[in-house]
Amino acid sequence: MSADRQTGAGSGTEPAAGFAFALGAFLFWGLLPFYMKAVDHMPAWEVVAHRVIWSVPVAGLLLILMRRTDDLRAALRDPKTLAQAALTAGLISINWGVYVWAIAAERTVEAALGYYINPLVNVLLATVFLGERLNRLQALAVGCAVIAVAILTMRAGGLPWVSLTLAFSFGLYAFFRKTLPVGASQGFMLEVLLLSVPGLAIVVWMTAQGTGHFGLTGWSDIWLLLLAGPVTAIPLILYANGAKLLRFTTIGVMQYLTPTLIFLVAIFIFGEPFSFWQLVAFGFIWGALALYTLSLFQSARAAARIVGRSPPAA
Repeated sequence: MSADRQTGAGSGTEPAAGFAFALGAFLFWGLLPFYMKAVDHMPAWEVVAHRVIWSVPVAGLLLILMRRTDDLRAALRDPKTLAQAALTAGLISINWGVYVWAIAAERTVEAALGYYINPLVNVLLATVFLGERLNRLQALAVGCAVIAVAILTMRAGGLPWVSLTLAFSFGLYAFFRKTLPVGASQGFMLEVLLLSVPGLAIVVWMTAQGTGHFGLTGWSDIWLLLLAGPVTAIPLILYANGAKLLRFTTIGVMQYLTPTLIFLVAIFIFGEPFSFWQLVAFGFIWGALALYTLSLFQSARAAARIVGRSPPAA
């Protein structure tokens, strides 16, 4: 754990700034479907391309202000780091593309389910790739999630591939992102720089074909696409700052705010259908998250007891 992360976790109380940063990020992500609805007349790959392109200047300005450009230059000269960044960039682009498509296709409920499942996927990935053992509560939580997916597959219209793709693509992204030997801001800049090459190719090709929406369909579409950068970068920056100041348990509980907002927007604002079997499946997911949250608190209490018994440092 880094020193700045320990700043928030080591004290008895957590700073209000940490809550403000994290709350801002999760609220931003939870309300992002409104932006996605505004651009749902555009192809998903075009929206993703502009998310990448206009994130570059935002992330670049942040690095300049933070004076972290030397780290980025070093990463750009390291083939291994570039290969790792290409992997994480590919995973996050899949996640963005499916999410944009899901909102446009009126499958926002499935998107919400995907981000509810994501913490449980993280636990599963740690078990498979890192050899970590599930405790009893975590095993029950994963079991409930499997039951929910089975219910949706057999009773609610087929395998919930949107939910599973979002959950596993983001889970794998987070897993491999931890091995990227650069900071959060530098890593994000590296990813969008790599993705900007195919992103620019998509925009140029669509413009040449006369099917693009940047400059060909009026100022409203231009401004919407220019916003793609800030709406992508700002919540990531807020989250990075909040994660430094808050305990892992606190972040783990607060993250449920995003899929809850997406779910409420889908049902009460977008008016998407919500069947009985979907309700049953969500019930299992909510139960799984309750078990998972309880396991987080138990782990935090156990860690606190160990720290309390440790002798003072010399």
